[in-house]
Formats: sequence, structure tokens, C-alpha cells
Amino acid sequence: MFTGIVQAVGRIAMVEARGDGLRIALDAGFDDVADCAVGDSISVSGCCLTIVEIQGSMLAFDVSAETLRCTTGLDRIGDANVEMALRLADRLGGHLVSGHVDGVGTVTYFNVVPGDDGGSWELEIEAPRELARFIAMKGSIAVDGVSLTVNDVDDTRFRVNLIPHTLSVTTLGNLTTGARVNLEVDLVARYVERLLAASDGAPPSRS
Repeated sequence: MFTGIVQAVGRIAMVEARGDGLRIALDAGFDDVADCAVGDSISVSGCCLTIVEIQGSMLAFDVSAETLRCTTGLDRIGDANVEMALRLADRLGGHLVSGHVDGVGTVTYFNVVPGDDGGSWELEIEAPRELARFIAMKGSIAVDGVSLTVNDVDDTRFRVNLIPHTLSVTTLGNLTTGARVNLEVDLVARYVERLLAASDGAPPSRS
């Protein structure tokens, strides 16, 4: 499990085809790589990956075709939000994030909040329709692995505010209109749907 509180901005430095998937190498961007071990889980742009090799500060991961199908950004060189898995004694600063990306959204608006002298920006994302029902105002969502609070929802689109700190310590400050981002909806919303479906005798959603 993760919290959606990004620990570092790393960089995917190598992408290599391996069967129907990829082997990627990540410069993790934090100092405590020595605390990592083969088999550990790391969130890379919101996607939980397993370390398969460590060389110096570089962490290698195998990415399956299925993971590539439902995520974005793992198949190219570039910056990535990085978070190590949560320890039981750690503070839960964001919200519970599994690292299992639910789908890919598209940025439809990204600009400074009008009249905000503090430098906050408003980000609007269009979510896949099958995910939109899980997104609620004042609920939680992970965008490229960053825990955010939803400020507004309009059909398949939702808006969040990004404070200057978030912009400076994650990759979200580099987003542009049309960019694609990994989305993970609130885990609690998933369980609520499952319980309601069970009580109604209807099959759960497979989205």
C-alpha cells in the first residue's frame, strides 16, 4: 500500500522490450536506495511495480503488457513520481492507495487559480466514463500517484487544486492540456459499490 505522498521525482532512464512487456530502469531520485531490496514494491507514476534488479541508484522493473495497457508514461524515458511502500508505523498523510491504476484520464484544463496570489493552480481531468461514478466532490483520488482532494465533479470531468508545494515536488507542474495521467479512484468507493451490488443481487462492475 501507498499514501499518495510522493517522496521524490525520479527519472525513467531506460526502456527495453522484454517479450510482450518492458524492462525499465529508474533513477529513483531519493537518497535511501540502500533501503530498497529486490522484491520490494515501489509506486512509479501511481503504478505499483516490483524491483527486479538494483544497480547503484538505478532500480529495474519488469512491466507486463497488461500494465502497459491500462497505464500511461511507463513506456518512455522521462520523469516519474516515486513512493516507497507504506510501513505499518508510517503516518498516513494522504489516503490509502493500492498502486493499481484504474484507468487513464486526460487533462482538459490546467491554469492558475483566478485571484489566488498564493500560486495555486486548478487542474481539470476527464476520466473514463466507467470510473467517473467513483469520483465524488471532497473525495480522494490519485493522479500519477499523487493523493489529491476532488473539488468539483461535472459528469466525467473533475477538478482539483494544486498548491505550490505539490507543484514543486511532483511531476504535476509539468502537465499540459491533452496530457494523459494515471488515475486510481478511492478504494473505499470500490468497496461501497461491491457491497451495494451484493445487496441488490446484481453483479459487481468489472471496470
